[in-house]
Amino acid sequence: MFVNGIELSDHAINAELQYHPASSVEEAREAAARALAVRELLLQAARRLGIEEPDSLENGEADERETRDEALIRTLLAREVKTPEPDEATCRRFYDNNLQRFRSPDLFEAAHILFPADPEDADATARAKQQAAAALGEVLAAPQRFADLARELSACSSAAHGGNLGQISRGQTVPEFETFLFNIEEGQTCPVPVKTRFGYHVLRLDRRIEGRQLPFEVVRDKIADYLREHVWRHAISQYLQLLVGQAEIRGIELNGASTPLVQ
Repeated sequence: MFVNGIELSDHAINAELQYHPASSVEEAREAAARALAVRELLLQAARRLGIEEPDSLENGEADERETRDEALIRTLLAREVKTPEPDEATCRRFYDNNLQRFRSPDLFEAAHILFPADPEDADATARAKQQAAAALGEVLAAPQRFADLARELSACSSAAHGGNLGQISRGQTVPEFETFLFNIEEGQTCPVPVKTRFGYHVLRLDRRIEGRQLPFEVVRDKIADYLREHVWRHAISQYLQLLVGQAEIRGIELNGASTPLVQ
């Protein structure tokens, strides 16, 4: 593999493999080779522009984690790639067009009784389902017994608190659990045992707390950071493709490649 006549050795590619986990050695090797080729392309561009020493970071202090090559590439990109700062109107427009992204999360106060079972163990799964169904029957007949049954029967640490899971937001539990939790009413015990990868649950929703819309002023800086990063990545990609178009590259395809510092 060659980049403007400079060979990328097998030794260098093999050394780079550790930074590119993949489902196969072939995929990892290809990713490593692409990363090395991009790095070489950018370092060559830095040398053509006479960049021999990296610029200091904004705080004037060196980053000990940064290699010299990484610092030279950072300097090259800072000098060659300029992007506009997102203004108030742009940030406001992004906010108005993405209101759902700027809400505090919905919260669910719930309790459960867990009967564990390995999903690969059919006998254990059948037994857990039967136990959960029996406990559910008792809860539906006498809802006030939920906490006592949780302390007595549940295999979850929440048993010590009567099965109370506290406040849960989306993504904190497994999807199959959330499917039921988010679709029952406050104070309702799910009418069927809930099967998850952990076993079977008797589930009760105690309270639903709706998220609220966050004001623009609260999220303005986060929006600006996001837009700044998005525009910068796009500009870097364009700059890299310009270098690729001007280079003589053999043995590897670099169209659509990212920089080694921007994965």
